Amino acid sequence: MGRAAGAGRIEEIPSLMTIRIPEFALVLMVGPSGSGKSTFARKHFKPTEILSSDFFRGLLSDDEMNQAASDDAFEVLHLICAKRLARGKLTVIDATNVRPEARKPLLEMARKYHVQMTAVVFNFSADVCHARNQQRAVERPFGPHVTQRHAEDLRRSLARLEDEGIRRVHVLNSEEEVAGITFERYRLPVNRRDERGPFDIIGDVHGCLNELIALLTKLGYALTQSEDGWRVTPPEGRRLVFVGDLCDRGPDTPGVYRLVMDAVQRGVAFCVLGNHEDKLLRWMKTPDKVKQNHGLAQSVEQFEKEPPELRARVQEFIAKLPSHLVLDGGRLVVAHAGLTADMHGRVSGKVRAFAIYGDTTGESDEFGLPVRLNWAANYRARANVVYGHTPVLTPAWENRCICIDTGCVFGGTLTALRYPEQELVSVPAEKQYAESKRPLGEQRQPTPPSPLPEGKGEPARDPAVRGASSTDNSFSPFASGRRDGGVGSSDLDITDVIGRRNIETQFAGKITIREENAAAALEVMSRFAADPRWLIYLPPTMSPCEASALPDFLEHPAEAFRYYKQEGAERVVCEQKHMGSRAVVVVCKDETAAARRFGVSNESGIVYTRTGRRFFDDTATENAFLALARDALTAADWWTKFNTDWVALDGELMPWSAKAQELLRRQYAATGSAATAALAEVNKLLAPQAARPELAVLTARFGAKAEAVERFVASYRRYCWSVNSVTDLKFAPFFLLATEGKLYFDRTHDWHMRTLAELCGDPNRPFPLLHATPYRVVDLADASEVESATQWWLDLTNAGGEGMVVKPLEVLTKGRRFFVQPALKVRGREYLRIIYGPDYLAAEHLSRLKHRAVGAKRGLAAREFGLGLEGLERFARSAPLREVHECVFAVLALESEPIDPRL
Repeated sequence: MGRAAGAGRIEEIPSLMTIRIPEFALVLMVGPSGSGKSTFARKHFKPTEILSSDFFRGLLSDDEMNQAASDDAFEVLHLICAKRLARGKLTVIDATNVRPEARKPLLEMARKYHVQMTAVVFNFSADVCHARNQQRAVERPFGPHVTQRHAEDLRRSLARLEDEGIRRVHVLNSEEEVAGITFERYRLPVNRRDERGPFDIIGDVHGCLNELIALLTKLGYALTQSEDGWRVTPPEGRRLVFVGDLCDRGPDTPGVYRLVMDAVQRGVAFCVLGNHEDKLLRWMKTPDKVKQNHGLAQSVEQFEKEPPELRARVQEFIAKLPSHLVLDGGRLVVAHAGLTADMHGRVSGKVRAFAIYGDTTGESDEFGLPVRLNWAANYRARANVVYGHTPVLTPAWENRCICIDTGCVFGGTLTALRYPEQELVSVPAEKQYAESKRPLGEQRQPTPPSPLPEGKGEPARDPAVRGASSTDNSFSPFASGRRDGGVGSSDLDITDVIGRRNIETQFAGKITIREENAAAALEVMSRFAADPRWLIYLPPTMSPCEASALPDFLEHPAEAFRYYKQEGAERVVCEQKHMGSRAVVVVCKDETAAARRFGVSNESGIVYTRTGRRFFDDTATENAFLALARDALTAADWWTKFNTDWVALDGELMPWSAKAQELLRRQYAATGSAATAALAEVNKLLAPQAARPELAVLTARFGAKAEAVERFVASYRRYCWSVNSVTDLKFAPFFLLATEGKLYFDRTHDWHMRTLAELCGDPNRPFPLLHATPYRVVDLADASEVESATQWWLDLTNAGGEGMVVKPLEVLTKGRRFFVQPALKVRGREYLRIIYGPDYLAAEHLSRLKHRAVGAKRGLAAREFGLGLEGLERFARSAPLREVHECVFAVLALESEPIDPRL
């Protein structure tokens, strides 16, 4: 017979026995060399689950018996063990483990990763073990003194294994017992990942039975009453999840337990342990040792009026409640007081304490209640965490965490969160049954969260905690040290953006940001970017069409139309391309709206470039610009029309010289002036020799160069005009990005152009600053419409215009494989002189340029477009600033990709 030690005792076990271990465990093989641990481990566990000290010695030194390599071998073993435990993987340690100092680091890891430890002890004599080693003398060339020392160390350790913290100790004394062992793995009670929902998660009930019935009815559950209490029947497919604290303070704790216990027993509900259940259970076990405070007295009084059988049932029910539940494939965690990511799916005393009491400092506040830390502010995982415990007036998402205890027993409401719909449903309390020591106080108002697609995104979060108020344009985007997540914190950390990163988007799949690109973006963002709380979107780059087959054109509409037709787009929108700079304009109704939604103070909007910098160098110009835009929005009644107090627009701000003055002066004007002066001198010398046949070609060539330079100068001058005040500027919006809680990527480009044209005012009496963009919709199957659009482009460009942008009618248009290009630019012959040089149309240059490749540019445009949409979508549902900024930062990082800047 062997012995099993556990729960403070050592008991006899039969020769044939099953050892039950949890699905997540750290299993220690303990015994002298030669006791058969490795053979036993290979028989019962996967090869990937076994970490053998012999194996790591061999891996590091090519000799498993090289004791000189032991320190390094165990260092690697411990490292891999920690990585496996962090991932929640069962791990077996195959080493002698007979000395306390060898077990100590493993026990520390078990505590750190909240894993149960089981020891299988091979209690064989030194002679038996030595004899076995002799049979494999080539592999184990050491004398009997080694196994004798191991056996003595094991004998001294046997009595102390449990005291060290090993949860279960199984002692095997013979070959028969070893041969008779089997293992059975059981699922931890907190692991319900296979339960997919949908769920209705209900906050702290605290004995408020009438309110619970009213809430269930409002949620669509059917209720019937019998002598045994209320019975709940859910809508098809739905189930309930209770966050604990069913008891105390309220008028009918026994009735609440009857209802919940019946629902749990029938499989239509789940429930986790709350701190009030924990105390009620202790009272039921030892009534004389528990103080009847914090509402327990009401529960005790109510149970005394009930049959003893009910109390016994409740005691058994509470004793089996899990500390928390992991649901929906790991995407949802329900715990009474919340739970940090490293504790999800784990079972330990620390996990249990955190789940039912929260993260406390051990101190008391002015109300005599525990001081609790805001663990949710630093939450970084993908799972949504729903909890209660600390009453709030209004539930508000913080990162992916939400408290739904709305103080029903204190006269507030009883609230449920519908998952995955992210809908909050509440009923008011019939009366105030108890007085809270800590007043609920004013709570921040939430932004209604949007439903989430499968496995995507995260719930909404209150915008008021986005970051510190700042009027300084040099706001530092990165915080250091601990982040408390409240006002006064930037909610950004440098570790969120450095290094190689993979970003999951709903619109472009997984996008990889290379480490070197992230470093370049960090430099720009840290030194030049606007306050990141404003940066909700960076526009994508835009690819040109493929090179034209026509002899005198580098770009032509035919290639853009051909691309979209081949991709399956039936109609496109052609928009005039303006001679300006891309700008994102965010206009708030007032400073109060800006503070509420963006977390800034003393500001009411921003104008920024596609690299995240403020467009204007001085605040006065920006404020004047925003005032004009705000007047237009007010005149068009957009605040009411879109039920919003802020608007984000994407467009072109003209003239180009307003932002690119230095570029024009140092590059284009300098080139034009130098070329004009130099060619004038050359042609002056060549003019008298024009009649000579041998110089005719040279004269014609330099004459053409001079003409090309004149056209070059005329081209860039069209982008310049005097700007003496903000009224000399023109802003041409072409896309309504977002308003409160709403995106507009489901509308056609035609809708955007019509809607924004109305905002710009009557064409005969346009609103100051705003400029409507001419456009037309083209049916690609209609040859006449295609021809007309092509002629329109020719007329625009022949008159000196830059060209046009061709977009699919539907913003999100699925192509043959992926979403098609969001836009293709088709630039005119004269404008392209600015890009490729004054004489790019010369045959020798144009033929070479026509070999340009646009594939890399299009890939970049598609990725940046997907990131831009993802960032906006996250912002619209009030995701944390760091989640929005991740996308914005990634767009800027991609801009450092080595792509031909002329494209």
